[in-house]
Amino acid sequence: MSTTAHATTAAAFERRLTHTPCSAAERARLIDSPVFGTVFTDHMAHVTWTADVGWQDRRIEPHGPILLDPAAAVLHYGQEVFEGLKAYRHADGSVWTFRPWANAARFAASGRRLALPELPAEDFLGSIEALVSVDVEWVPGVDETSLYLRPFMFASEAFLGVRPARGVDYLLIAGPVGPYFAGGVRPVSIWVSQDYNRSGPGGTGAAKCGGNYAASLLPQMEAYERGCEQVCFLDAATGTQLEELGGMNIFVVFADGRVATPALTGSILEGVTRSSIITLLREEGREVEETSVRLDAIRTGIASGAVAEVFACGTAAVVTPVGRLAGEDFDLTVGDGGTGAVTAAVRARLTDIQYGRAADPHGWLYRLA
Repeated sequence: MSTTAHATTAAAFERRLTHTPCSAAERARLIDSPVFGTVFTDHMAHVTWTADVGWQDRRIEPHGPILLDPAAAVLHYGQEVFEGLKAYRHADGSVWTFRPWANAARFAASGRRLALPELPAEDFLGSIEALVSVDVEWVPGVDETSLYLRPFMFASEAFLGVRPARGVDYLLIAGPVGPYFAGGVRPVSIWVSQDYNRSGPGGTGAAKCGGNYAASLLPQMEAYERGCEQVCFLDAATGTQLEELGGMNIFVVFADGRVATPALTGSILEGVTRSSIITLLREEGREVEETSVRLDAIRTGIASGAVAEVFACGTAAVVTPVGRLAGEDFDLTVGDGGTGAVTAAVRARLTDIQYGRAADPHGWLYRLA
């Protein structure tokens, strides 16, 4: 477990607590079987920025609507970024999060790409510590549950004009969650979109911004219509290589034990879960290639048995087996359509570290309470 000291501004967050907190009984009901992204804690963290003053007014305040001018730049030009991470309750009651400094670094990088001010890592960590300390009772303790943390930043300055905003708000909201997919951990079906792209060379694919996800929604609807839960995008330049899902990275496991995942080309999000899995698989002695993953080769490999497993990963869904890969002219069952041994093992190893059931040799865990 992490013993590395990280500077934070948690103590600088003024506590402006709600006068109407959720009752203990109602909170227990809400966190008993939470549906992902629908229930939120009593409070949120908030920091403001102006070009003249910089970051200021750090506070914890009641979770609720925010006042936004109709001319706020984010509503017209989409200048915003966000992150996603979780807080986990361990068996002894303590609360930890996983590699938050990596999320802080990615948040700053996303901000740079969207011409937003970089939030200092100490404020990113400080907001998480401050909010969790106030709403710690909202962290569930049942297996496969956690407190999802959603930091986000947007251009709040009221103006109509295409330039970077001079007024920005950063907020952090949180809510108890269970498994990302309804029905828990199970193989999902993936539709490979050959008509739409999530991003392209020189675009915002490596940034975690809302526009990337908005671009994925129409093809996601197409996936639903074809009986699939998720959509996978191909590269915009050639239309031949797997890149990533609408909100997850993808891995391919070959029958000989090798593992491949699309290389970070600038149009793929650098997932924290992705990098953690690469480390864990290599520690097992597996060869992991970050390379181009051609759709035709994967189709051939699935059909011949050379490709044994496919799985997706991300903070929300953790590790999710892919049982079916389909497109306009193909529909393939991966392996036996179930959860493969490599997928199951790496998921178990990762979640055991996150929930404190196994040693954390990398110092990935960070204590919050």
